[in-house]
Amino acid sequence: MTPADGELRQDAAGAETARVLTPRDFDAPRIMLAGTVDYAMYERFRQQLAQAPAEGLIVTELSTLGGDPEVARMMGEDIRFHSDIGPRRRFVFLGKAAIYSAGATFMSFFARHNRYLTRGARVMIHERKMDKPLHITGPLTTCIASIKAVLHELEHSIAIQNEGFENLIRGSDITMDEVLKHAPENWYLEAQEAKARGLIQDVI
Repeated sequence: MTPADGELRQDAAGAETARVLTPRDFDAPRIMLAGTVDYAMYERFRQQLAQAPAEGLIVTELSTLGGDPEVARMMGEDIRFHSDIGPRRRFVFLGKAAIYSAGATFMSFFARHNRYLTRGARVMIHERKMDKPLHITGPLTTCIASIKAVLHELEHSIAIQNEGFENLIRGSDITMDEVLKHAPENWYLEAQEAKARGLIQDVI
């Protein structure tokens, strides 16, 4: 489905394309977020999303050093859901200065042609972290169950993390092997590099 303003269209092969935006398009973002990705940010996000118009361009501007990846996924799912139910709206991401960790997770929910960064901005991709002491006490069978529970938590956290990585790099020339190699040591991509690798549409 195509928005009324003709932002989206299909090329000869049937693939979805979009008008490349200019700095003027980012003059008045409808959603402006900065700081730690947490439940306070989510509340601000929901308030601004509720006030966004029912059609046209809706720019979401973000600058963050990271935060809660599950909150980032919640915000991303809201973007996905509202994109599906409101095809006359085009949700666009604008990353300013720093898009670290959970910020990159949030960006992954926007289609590649709807991702933009400001000049000099950095995207940082890293693995999720866990800080949980493992205290083993009690009957042996109970100890095994406790260890398995932590192992299952790790396995599912890795699966969720990798789903996010796959969404982030879809349409780019970055491979999953490359992400898994660099993510444990924090991988920084400057805006122009992110554009050259196909991670974003353009640099503003």
